[in-house]
Amino acid sequence: MRKGKISTAVIRRLPRYYRHLDDLYRAGVVRVSSSALAGDMGLTASQIRQDFSCFGEFGQQGYGYNVERLRGEIAEILGMDRDHTAVLLGAGNLGRALLENFPFQKYGFRLEAAFDIDPSLVGGELGGVRVYHRDEIGSFLRAHPADVGILTVPGGAAAWAAGLLAGRGVKGIWNFTNVELPEDELPGVQVENIHFSDSLLTLSYFISEERP
Repeated sequence: MRKGKISTAVIRRLPRYYRHLDDLYRAGVVRVSSSALAGDMGLTASQIRQDFSCFGEFGQQGYGYNVERLRGEIAEILGMDRDHTAVLLGAGNLGRALLENFPFQKYGFRLEAAFDIDPSLVGGELGGVRVYHRDEIGSFLRAHPADVGILTVPGGAAAWAAGLLAGRGVKGIWNFTNVELPEDELPGVQVENIHFSDSLLTLSYFISEERP
């Protein structure tokens, strides 16, 4: 059970905990200590215990954590059991890569439709998902409300697409357009802006620092 408001930093660590616990679970590990988790993840044992305490008491003193149970608890906290529905706008190269390769269902998302204006794509399927014309977004969402909209449209269409999704009751936007979408202009919508360039430039910094 959550204890008050949880910091964004803690929430952003939860997927890392889930991934690591999932690896342990698939490897047949039954239990793990906070010290062992800390060593593997580059954190401190006290940080891990503090993070988990935000949601309840999952471990036992002298035993540690049951891997399967803790994995399940974190999955539930992250909403992986809620069968979120999603639509994707922009079935070009990046959109197609997500449609054909990203395991949405593994993480609790059901991708129901994709939208584009390319006549060679409209009416077909990518990764088992039907591609509709962009003009059909409004009518589709009225008939099939979605929790999340995934934006892989060109940057120039980002604000328009986000506004359309927000107006149709979408609760969250996963934004790959490289255009920052301010949440204060999309009331009631949680926005996750993904910038590949940020990650690449962070890497650039670290490898540059290593040079003599």
